[in-house]
Order: sequence, then C-alpha cells, then structure tokens
Amino acid sequence: QVQLVESGGGLVQPGESLRLSCAASGIIFSVYAMGWYRQAPGKQRELVARITLGGSTNYADSVKGRFTISRDNAKNTVYLQMNSLKPEDTAVYYCSAAGTVWGQGTQVTVSS
Repeated sequence: QVQLVESGGGLVQPGESLRLSCAASGIIFSVYAMGWYRQAPGKQRELVARITLGGSTNYADSVKGRFTISRDNAKNTVYLQMNSLKPEDTAVYYCSAAGTVWGQGTQVTVSS
C-alpha cells in the first residue's frame, strides 16, 4: 500500500521556522520526483517546492530564499525547511510523489 505521511506542522509566529517531513512507504522512493504543495483556505493548491531524482530543486517565487527542500533516499523521506515564515504561508501542506500520490496534509499556521 502506497502511503505518504506528513508531519511537523504547527502554529508559529512570523519570522520563526518549521521543518516538515514526509515519510513514504510502499513505493520505490528513490525513483520519484517529490514535491511539497500547499492550499490556503479559498485558494487553489499550489506547488511550493520540488526535488528531482538527482536532487535538482525548484521553488515558487514566494518562498525562494526562505524554504529548502531536501530528500533522504535511505530514509524514504522528503523534508521542507521553512524559515522566516510569514502569515501568508499559512496553509495545509501536502507532499506528493510525482504529482500522483498524495499525503493527508499537515497544517501550518503563522500568526502573532
């Protein structure tokens, strides 16, 4: 059974950091490009960051310089380090394998 499980979300103040994790099972993790997406209330789901098999990355303009995506193929896990968080980063964050397998999401709330 293919499964992606996100963790690490929470409530933080503006300027603080969080690290999200996404653990994969039931797939050959190392052959998948992995991505982090987010969906804020009333908005469409958007790509936040993506990492390829070889480790190449790309980011949404809104998070460049603040967020870092990484992967550990030995642990079947992808991470999203989020620094200098802003209220507009508030959303449910999802990880995805190749845009076809999705986790259940983890809530990130940035508020003072």
